[in-house]
Amino acid sequence: MSSRNSQANKSAARERLRAERERQAKKDKTRKQIVVGVSVIGVLAIAGAVSYGVMQLNKPSAWEAAVDAKNVTAPKNTSGDDGTTVVIGKDSAKKTLKLYEDSRCPICASFEQAVGSTIAKDVEAGKYKVQYVGATFIDGDSLGKGTIGTRGEGSKNALSALGAALDVSPEAFLDYKSALYSTKFHPEETDDKFKDDSYLLKVADSVDALKGNKEFRSAVENGTYDEWALKMSKAFDQNKDDVTGTPTLVMDGKKLTTEGSDNAPMTEADFNTAITKALKG
Repeated sequence: MSSRNSQANKSAARERLRAERERQAKKDKTRKQIVVGVSVIGVLAIAGAVSYGVMQLNKPSAWEAAVDAKNVTAPKNTSGDDGTTVVIGKDSAKKTLKLYEDSRCPICASFEQAVGSTIAKDVEAGKYKVQYVGATFIDGDSLGKGTIGTRGEGSKNALSALGAALDVSPEAFLDYKSALYSTKFHPEETDDKFKDDSYLLKVADSVDALKGNKEFRSAVENGTYDEWALKMSKAFDQNKDDVTGTPTLVMDGKKLTTEGSDNAPMTEADFNTAITKALKG
């Protein structure tokens, strides 16, 4: 092999090696750009997800948003500011018994189971009217301060459903309230069953006026009276009867209690004694 040919071959080999190195360098550059691009997209995606998550965490819940609602849909058969005055009974009845209750309250349930039917009969007979004032403090709410608590949603959700029943009729309201407090349906205080619309509708199926009532079902599922329920709860917080717990009964500005006690009458006999005295006063 001549030295000339040998030199030419070497030059050709070096040229091929140089070209191969350039091609490899271009591949490496392209691969690096792809990796960087994918990484940037990944970082942006993570940042976007984190940002969305933060936004969702900071986004007010439906109940929190309802606290400051300006437009309140009040049920029929109500009066007063935002429809928070609920009075049931005959116009001829001269006196009104205020009844303060929280739907999740176990003592309210015991009271209703023992005395509720007596009150219903008295109202039907025209002895007195009943003004219902609903509370949601067992949920941890403090609506007088415009805040929603952290112990559940059942009190206010049940109160909203009671508003839907009241929109049907006062009788449906009383029957539904009785069903909610019944031994069959009332849960333990720590079991927030009333937060679920499906459970509230199950209870409603035991009330003739509500079973299969499409308007009632729609109002419960759509939260039609959520804002009203919170306004009612705020009215409880700001009541002028010095009521801080449930159940509490008030007539003519005076609390009805078991004789010799500061507690609400929890038996039919004690209630009859207290209401007779109040009606005479």
